[in-house]
Amino acid sequence: MGDREIDTVIGKGHSGALVTTFERVTEFTLSQRVNSKSARGVTDATIALLSPYANVVHSITADNGKEFASHERITEALDAPAYFARPYHTWERGLNENTNGLLRQYWPKSTDFKQVTNTEVQRVVRKLNQRPRKTLAFKTPAELMHHHLAAQAA
Repeated sequence: MGDREIDTVIGKGHSGALVTTFERVTEFTLSQRVNSKSARGVTDATIALLSPYANVVHSITADNGKEFASHERITEALDAPAYFARPYHTWERGLNENTNGLLRQYWPKSTDFKQVTNTEVQRVVRKLNQRPRKTLAFKTPAELMHHHLAAQAA
């Protein structure tokens, strides 16, 4: 546990984006809205999202997008190496693609993310993390993450 996938969900006309990160074992999702998918904005959002979980982040896997060009800053801030999936091998980040699809149920491709608040993003992420998953024996990502964090603290 502790290996994370990271991606961006782009808004209509590249107007804003969501930075999304997923823990592979628990499927626990974190997300934050950014005004653009610039490397600086995505890097700052990633560090802000993962810093509270830094002690349980072991690696981060991204695609080869320009928005992850500052991966060295993420690696340094979180003390976790960054890896990159091979181009056009979306199955190497399957959880990421699936969860981004779940987010699209709330925000279709026509969404201007600059009009979406971070409060709305957190509400949706909370719903996803509290949704039982067949792949998790009908447990929720939030439940599994809570148990893992409690075990780490003990």
